[in-house]
Parts: sequence; structure tokens; C-alpha cells
Amino acid sequence: MLIKPKAAISSAEITDEQHFKQRRSLIKALLASGASGVLPVAAANAGQTPPLSATPAELVQSYNNYYEFAFDKESVRDLAQALPTDQWSLEIGGEVEKPGKFYLEDILRQQPLEERLYRFRCVEAWSMVVPWLGFPLQRLLAQVKPLSSAKFVKFTSVYQPEFMPNQERGLMLAWPYVEALRIDEAMHPLTILATGMYGNHLPKQNGAPLRLVVPWKYGFKSIKAIVKIELQSKPPVTTWNKSAPHEYGFYANVNPDVSHPRWSQATERPLGSALFTARRNTELFNGYAEQVASLYTNMDLRHFF
Repeated sequence: MLIKPKAAISSAEITDEQHFKQRRSLIKALLASGASGVLPVAAANAGQTPPLSATPAELVQSYNNYYEFAFDKESVRDLAQALPTDQWSLEIGGEVEKPGKFYLEDILRQQPLEERLYRFRCVEAWSMVVPWLGFPLQRLLAQVKPLSSAKFVKFTSVYQPEFMPNQERGLMLAWPYVEALRIDEAMHPLTILATGMYGNHLPKQNGAPLRLVVPWKYGFKSIKAIVKIELQSKPPVTTWNKSAPHEYGFYANVNPDVSHPRWSQATERPLGSALFTARRNTELFNGYAEQVASLYTNMDLRHFF
């Protein structure tokens, strides 16, 4: 797989005395100018599959599972607009040499943005193709220097019950939302932190201002609105795996041979397809087997689902 070289993003220096709006403008400028190339999606049949086309942006931005706000997908778009995302900070700690708290705009000044056209597969057996803007997670983790004891990476989403109705009511899940990866999964070059999509800012309903994207795993692994990253020596307890361990495994790799109790994973419905359009056959690792299958050599993918 060819990865095109990316040019660094230039930006003016911002002093501590400057007004917050200038800091926000920097983020907008970075996102607006961030895409300098595309990382192609892995072809399904040794390069014979036609290039993927992005799902229409309107569909992706109006069809979201975001249970902190609502149980249905359609109302999330409006409800999420209340969440404040300015002056966003990210805490990174645990098994690292250089823990710290970082403002998102400072991270973006140091991280060249890339456009990644990825398949996205929900455990509910629908799928889409999204052009994300972001940067490899491995680059950010390298800055804090993981210790040799770091075997897992835990991600925690924002807890803002005053803006998130289901958090306020204590409904659906134990909040805040938590997800995790093995360290080698987190350091894989396909794993990114997204700050935008479709050449623009990441909408709030899609996880703004910072979300994880792991294209070979089901969508619930791609945690939204991240505020904390912790490197740990032992496997973290993740939200869905804790809530329903027989339905949601820790690994959550896309696998047509391992069905969810409510949804067969053998096929999927591309978002926006016509009523009588044939369902698409689901691919192991969502079509990224060539890149990631080696991470799971000799593992029983039915047991470690």
C-alpha cells in the first residue's frame, strides 16, 4: 500500500495574550488546509475492486449513534450542537515518560493533517465510506514516550451531563464512555485521531473535536469527543464490553463469520443504498486484512471477537 508523503501545515504563532477567538481561528485554518493527500483504502480483491466513493456527507452527518445524546440516530445532530468544544484539552498519562495536558490547537500545530478515505462498518450491519481529516495516533503517542510496560491504550470520552441528556439521566450505559486498543493496534499506521471530515471540521454529532478512527474494527471502537488517553500495562475495561460482554468483544474486529446476537455480520447495507440494492458482502477486517491481519496471528478470532 502506497502512502503519499504529506507536507507539514504552516501556521502563525499564537501568544498566550491573544484572544480565544484567534486560537479557534487557528483550528479552522488548520482543518481547512490540512488535506495534502489521500491514503487509499485497501482493495478487496488484490486491486481489482473499483476505487471507493465517499458516502454523501449529508447522510454521514445525520445518521449517528451517539447515545450520550439520544437513542435514535436522527435527533443526535440537533442535540449535539449544545456541546461546547472550544478550548478543548487532552490529558495523556499512565505508562509514559512525558505525561501532560495538551490543548488541541497546540497538537494541531505540531501534527500535519492527512486525508484518509476509509470504510466504516457499524456492528448494526450498515456501512459507509468517509474521507476523514486527521493524523496517525502513533505520532502523538511517540511524543509522550510510552514505557516498555505500556501494553494497552485507554480512551475516555467527555463527561458533560449538563449538555448530554442520557448522561444526565444515567441511561443506557455507564458514563463516561471508555474504549481501548492494544498498543500495537494503537501504533498501527491506519489508526488515526480525526479532527475533520469531507475537507472541513468534524461535526459535533460525528465526535468533534477529536475522535478515534480504527477502520478495521466496528464503529463503537472509534470513540468520540476524547478528553483522556492513558497507557496501561493491563487490559482496560471498556464500556460496551462491560455492559454486554457476550455481544461486544474487546477486539471488535469486523468479521463476517462472527455474528452479533441481533445482527448477522455476513453482509452489510451501505448507507444511502436504494431499497432493492443488494447488500454488500462483509470482508474480514473490513477490507484491511492485508495491512492488519498480522496483528492477530495465531489468535482464535471467534474467541477473541
